[in-house]
Amino acid sequence: MKISRVRLSVEIGLTVALAAVLSLFSLWEMPQGGSVSLAMLPLFVIALLRGPWVGLSAGALYGIIDFFIDPYVFHPLGMALDYPIAYSLCGMAGVFAHRWTSEHDAGRTARGLVTAIVPGIVIGALGRYAAHVLSGVVFFASFAKDAGQAPLVYSAVYNSFVLVSAVGCALIAFPLMPQLQRLYGSVRG
Repeated sequence: MKISRVRLSVEIGLTVALAAVLSLFSLWEMPQGGSVSLAMLPLFVIALLRGPWVGLSAGALYGIIDFFIDPYVFHPLGMALDYPIAYSLCGMAGVFAHRWTSEHDAGRTARGLVTAIVPGIVIGALGRYAAHVLSGVVFFASFAKDAGQAPLVYSAVYNSFVLVSAVGCALIAFPLMPQLQRLYGSVRG
């Protein structure tokens, strides 16, 4: 069943708004930007329910909004990498949307959690992590030199807060996704 553009636009808008609200409640703030929060959760959910294109769009929009909420930029390319690109890559979780829907519709929800939700969140989180690491290597290498580390190592360790956030999002997504799938069905955008 195809959904209307209006409904899809409303879902994306609500997703972006919820992600923005969740970003305000962080468990840990990093000194040079970044935090452990559940902001990625709505992005993963919409991607897994509606597919990668909707997830990429919602993520890019949220990245722009997040830039205006809490900007931390040293260079225009860093702005692109740390905000719209990083968050749009969370939408790659939607690559597993069809698998999740088919497993859930076949009554194999537990299998769908393992074969679609987990890999979807892993792909989305690793995409965001890679964008932040690249930004760190290119633009924040001076911090690594001061600490006596290679820029890649410094950036990879520093940006690991994304992976911690992804684990928290996954733990909440497991009980949430079957309920949302029942509410929204296997409708595609």
